[in-house]
Amino acid sequence: MLFSALLLAAVEPFSWKRLLLSEEAPVSFLLEIVLRSVLMFLLTVGALRISGKRGVRQLSLFEFALILVLGSAAGDATIYHDTPLLHAVAVFAVIIALYVLFNYWTDKYPRVERMLEGEPELIVQDGEIDLPAFTKASLTGQELNGQLRQLQVEHLGQVRRLYIEATGEISVFFFEPEHERPGLPIWPEIYKHPLYELPKAGAYACHACATVRELPAGPVPTPCPRCGRADGWLPVCATPRIT
Repeated sequence: MLFSALLLAAVEPFSWKRLLLSEEAPVSFLLEIVLRSVLMFLLTVGALRISGKRGVRQLSLFEFALILVLGSAAGDATIYHDTPLLHAVAVFAVIIALYVLFNYWTDKYPRVERMLEGEPELIVQDGEIDLPAFTKASLTGQELNGQLRQLQVEHLGQVRRLYIEATGEISVFFFEPEHERPGLPIWPEIYKHPLYELPKAGAYACHACATVRELPAGPVPTPCPRCGRADGWLPVCATPRIT
């Protein structure tokens, strides 16, 4: 209570000097901030250069943690007058050393890489979704479909195999045009409206696992015979993929 009272008494609301500068450091400290910013920027660029092009394009979990730690060290050393620059340099040196050591371990011991970063997961095979693997990947259908649409995919019948890599990106292998099959459409205006009663007999795809079945008109079978889910069905799409 005493500390709160002293703080309330010491702080002047809307003090422009406190808002714009600092009551603990002189105006000339702005010049030191400029120097600190330049040095931390150069250190960060150097760290990214050591990590290679992958460090700014496809971050692994370890590389993402590296960037967060380096960003915090650079940020503190940039603006806080009580953070010595040598302390920030020490942080950079330790983290970069760990990064080099980590790369050595993962190159020499693949099991270490699998343990720390995970492995690629096969999510779609022959136009059907592997739901256990899909759930393990913590990816929603909307997110997966959005990434596929950027590759000009209209339905899963065009997809032979789809992997989620350790970096979180997807790798897609397509059927040859003559081997494509009808599949689950992934257009948002269609995908968001699964059917629970079919207007006519025909080929339909399970909204959950994308398996295709010939179904009669009327109420849909519940649950899906392949995945056991009751998420509804959609009329299949058979449009050929145009690259």
